[in-house]
Amino acid sequence: MQSNLLLYIRGYVAVDIRGGDIEAFMNKAIQSGCHIWHINRTSPVTMRLYADLNSFFRFKSLLRQTGCTMHVQSRYGLPFLLSKMEARLFFAVGIVLFILGIYVLSQLVWRVDVEGNERIPYDDIMLEAKQQGIYPFQWKFRLQEPETLSRTLTQALPGAAWIGVDVKGTRIRIRVVEQTVPDPKPLMNPRHLVSNVDAVITQIFVERGRPLVKPHMRVKKGDMLISGIMGNEENNLVVVAEGKVRGLVWHVYDIQAPLTHEHKVYTGESKTRQHLVIGNRALQVTGYGKLPFTSSEFDSKRSSLQWRDIVLPLGWMREEIREVRIDQERIEAKDAREIGLTQARADIIIKSDDDAHIQSEKILHEKIEDGKVYMKVLFEVEQEISTELLIIQGE
Repeated sequence: MQSNLLLYIRGYVAVDIRGGDIEAFMNKAIQSGCHIWHINRTSPVTMRLYADLNSFFRFKSLLRQTGCTMHVQSRYGLPFLLSKMEARLFFAVGIVLFILGIYVLSQLVWRVDVEGNERIPYDDIMLEAKQQGIYPFQWKFRLQEPETLSRTLTQALPGAAWIGVDVKGTRIRIRVVEQTVPDPKPLMNPRHLVSNVDAVITQIFVERGRPLVKPHMRVKKGDMLISGIMGNEENNLVVVAEGKVRGLVWHVYDIQAPLTHEHKVYTGESKTRQHLVIGNRALQVTGYGKLPFTSSEFDSKRSSLQWRDIVLPLGWMREEIREVRIDQERIEAKDAREIGLTQARADIIIKSDDDAHIQSEKILHEKIEDGKVYMKVLFEVEQEISTELLIIQGE
C-alpha cells in the first residue's frame, strides 16, 4: 500500500460497486494492476472499496465488461482540495491580500508621542526627530537603532539631559529628561523696605541694607525699616534692601453670626436621565418629563468609547438628579460665637502672609439681637510687615 502522504498528493476515492458480476469486476481490477484497498461488502448487491485516481479512471472499461455500475461516495486528497479552492479563488486571494496588507501596515510608524518635556518646545523635538527619520508613515526598517537615535537627539537638543526612544509596534515614544537649570534671579532696582501697616516690631532679619528699627519699636505705615543706602553722606552705596521684618498688627472685626444653621439633607428621592454624547453635544434618550423636585442636585458621569489610546468622540452620559431639602437648625449662642470667630480668623490668615499667626483675640463688645450675635473683636496678629519702596536716582 502506498504511503498516506503519497495517496493524499495523488488523490483517492471511496466508491460503491453495484449489480452485475461484482466478483468478476474485482478479479479483473486486481489482474489489471488497479490499486484498491479496504474492500467491504455493504449489502448483498453492493461492494465498497477505495482506489487511487489512476485506478479509478480504468474502472470504466471493467464496468462495461462485468455489467456493474459505480457510485462515488467520497473524494480525498490534494487534487480535490485544489478544485474546491479554484471555485473560491477570489476569496482565497482576498485572504492572502488581507494578511499581506496587515503585515505591510504593521511595518509602518503610525504614532510618535513625546513625554516629559516642559521647557523644550514640542515642535523643536518633532523637527529634530523628523531629521533623524522619526515621523508617521515611516518604514520601521529604515530607522536606526534606538540607542543611536537616543544619543543623536540628546546631542542635537540643547537643554536635554537624556532622550530615550522606544519602538513598540506601530508607535514610537520619545521620553525627554530635561537638564536641571536654576531659575535666574530677577533683576531688581535699588530699594528701601518700609512698613505697610501700623505695628510693633517683633523680629528683624537683614540680608542686605541698613536696619533702622529694633524689636519692640512701634512703627507707622510708611516708616522705613531697612534702608537701601549704606554708608554716610560722603561715601555711600545704593543697594537692594533685603530682609524680613515681622510685627504685631491689630485687626478689629465687626462680626455677625446667625443663631440658625442651614444644612442640606438628601431625601432619598432621585431621577435618572441617559444621554447619547456625540462630540460636545448630548442627546437625551431617557428620563423625559418635568422634575418633581422643588430643590435638587445634579450629578453626571460620562464614559467615552476608546480604542487603544484613541478616545472616540462618541459616548454615554448618565445624569442623576437627587432631591435635597434645606433644614434650619437652632444653635446656641456660644456655638454661633465660635463660628463667627472662626470665619474672622480664616479671613485674617487669607489677607496676611502664609507665616502669619494670631497671637491673641479679645471680644470688645457683644450683644444678641434679631436672631444674631453681634461682636466687635480685636485680634493681635504677628505677620510680615515690610514692602519695597524704590530709590529714586539722586536721592
